[in-house]
Amino acid sequence: MIFIELLKAAFLGVVEGVTEWLPISSTGHMILVEEFINLDASVAFKEMFFVVIQLGAILAVVLIFFHKLNPFSPKKTTQEKKDTMSIWYKVIVGVLPAAVLGFLFDDWLNDHLYNYWTVAIMLIVYGILFIVIENRNKGKESSVNSFKDLTYKTAFLIGMFQVLSLIPGTSRSGATILGAILIGTSRFVATEYSFFLSIPIMFGASFLKLFKFGFNFTGIEIGILLTGMIVAFVVSVIAIKFLMGYIKNNDFKAFGWYRIILGILVIGYFLLFS
Repeated sequence: MIFIELLKAAFLGVVEGVTEWLPISSTGHMILVEEFINLDASVAFKEMFFVVIQLGAILAVVLIFFHKLNPFSPKKTTQEKKDTMSIWYKVIVGVLPAAVLGFLFDDWLNDHLYNYWTVAIMLIVYGILFIVIENRNKGKESSVNSFKDLTYKTAFLIGMFQVLSLIPGTSRSGATILGAILIGTSRFVATEYSFFLSIPIMFGASFLKLFKFGFNFTGIEIGILLTGMIVAFVVSVIAIKFLMGYIKNNDFKAFGWYRIILGILVIGYFLLFS
């Protein structure tokens, strides 16, 4: 039934909207959820859907940070416009490593790493890293507390950490935030920069998948895709605002423990039932 497929798409949109921005791996969660909620569609469509649904999520970033990221706003002074362009230049520098390697190895990653073992191991490994790094940095002052402090070298280094997120279960936001904190960036700047890096990465990945799919959609497929994207957009707005408020008074260790527990449960489930 079409209604059932739309409900599935809506649920997947909720999962995407929550997990894309929290450092707990959206791709990993989508792979796991697919074990229980399987869209009645072709393999090619589902592969495309799980990437293109991110367009809805990324539009939430564009909406929330539109003024900050808009270099042409008439409400900004000349200097503020220059500062905004500087943010975009640093985003481009940070995007390059993952964009190049993601384009080159997209098919290989899909064929070899999109499985529950990879997801579970990466959930646990990065969960431990979050806890260790937060404990190590406790009480330390950040050297980068605004985008003006963020150099192009630091932006590129953070972009190198984002490459790690090509492995499912890692979390794009998790890898970039961890990397940024490691090299002295404040949690707030690290999180915002992670959001901004996602804009070109996710647009690029989505259009690449659409191009490979061929834009040959049935009416039902269009409905499923739009439902997932719209729900992901609405939930993403809530998730982003929650995270930006949360990190003002909290560290990321809670997400680390969540990742470890989930990773263990995933391994246990598949060992018992697969």
